[in-house]
Amino acid sequence: MELKTKVKAEAGSQEIFITRHFDLPVHLVFKAYTEAQLLEQWMNTKVIRHENKKHGSWQIETSDPQGNVVFKANGVIHEFEVDSKITRTFEMENSGFPVQLEYLTFESMGPDTSLLTIHTIFKSVADRDNLLKMPFAFGLSMAHDKLQSLF
Repeated sequence: MELKTKVKAEAGSQEIFITRHFDLPVHLVFKAYTEAQLLEQWMNTKVIRHENKKHGSWQIETSDPQGNVVFKANGVIHEFEVDSKITRTFEMENSGFPVQLEYLTFESMGPDTSLLTIHTIFKSVADRDNLLKMPFAFGLSMAHDKLQSLF
């Protein structure tokens, strides 16, 4: 099965580039990333904090069926332009991964289509490569499939 969310990682680089075309207007994709109730649905997580503004912060956590927290992440929003871009940090708590810098760009490709691009910069090539060893691309593509079906 070919994943609809594409992850590009050049050898020896500290970066990854993630792209996904959606059959949704750009404002709906942006809304899915910025409204807590929608984010919880497609990410299958709980939003603890989500301050959509410059210098705002965010925090999410995911629990197993028994209620044990198995994943926590947080960050700070540095840029926030409605329907256009979000620049933020991304920290996976208790994971051993250092903070990452993410540039999310939302682009209209037509009245009912859009392109999401996520440019992530890691502290080191090794950190980036360790993340790519996980089922990261598969999980993100499945989450984006859920996002597509929200509307």
